Amino acid sequence: MFSPVDPVLLPIFRCPWPTFIVLGSYLLFVLKVGPKLMKNREAFDLRGVIKVYNIFQIVYNSWMFLYTIHFLFVLRAYDLGCMNTLPLDHEYKDRERYFSNLYLINKFIDLIETVFFVLRKKDRQISVLHVFHHASMPLAVYTGLIFNGYGGIATSYCLLNVLVHILMYTYYYLSSVSEAVQKSLWWKKYITIFQMVQFAVILACISYALWQPDCTVPTLTAYLAGILAFSFLVLFSNFYVRTYVLAGPKRRD
Repeated sequence: MFSPVDPVLLPIFRCPWPTFIVLGSYLLFVLKVGPKLMKNREAFDLRGVIKVYNIFQIVYNSWMFLYTIHFLFVLRAYDLGCMNTLPLDHEYKDRERYFSNLYLINKFIDLIETVFFVLRKKDRQISVLHVFHHASMPLAVYTGLIFNGYGGIATSYCLLNVLVHILMYTYYYLSSVSEAVQKSLWWKKYITIFQMVQFAVILACISYALWQPDCTVPTLTAYLAGILAFSFLVLFSNFYVRTYVLAGPKRRD
């Protein structure tokens, strides 16, 4: 029986099937159907659409970042050393639900990026790392929400991840303005470095919480989040080495 920890869920998330259908359709399209449909077609010119998408992502992630900063450091709803999900009757519970739902929804919006790659025939960008990252995040966040509840220890993951996305989509937007602007952007590799630092910090936060004998964060959730963060750390480190170390100055795209 499907019984979430927090019964207050958005209608679309009260049943797991919409999530599974969306992720299954995403994988089917980007790995099989999309490339097959585009094989004998010209790539779509989506520059205008992508600019709008990038601006939307910058605004959306900036709002999540500011809202979560206020929740953590102004309202001080959590003990930062042991971030547990708030009780259902807590005065800030609806705020916790709000930013958690915003984050979950955004993980599904992120899937659109790969669809753009397919329609623009950017096959090299549809890597194992890219697809695994985009497909696993909505599933992981949704699973955590159902079995752990809103917020909690995953909030550190959320906060750092939205900050990375602000930087990343700002870079994407600026690089789409003109070729001259694109050539002047020197900090692309530092986004990858920041992503790796992000996962290392998340692992440190999880480890710190688990090592405290009085901290009651859900052990299974913490371990699963740690495994996912470690997997991403390894994959992004491998990407960084192959792209910016072994490939030398010739490969930077």
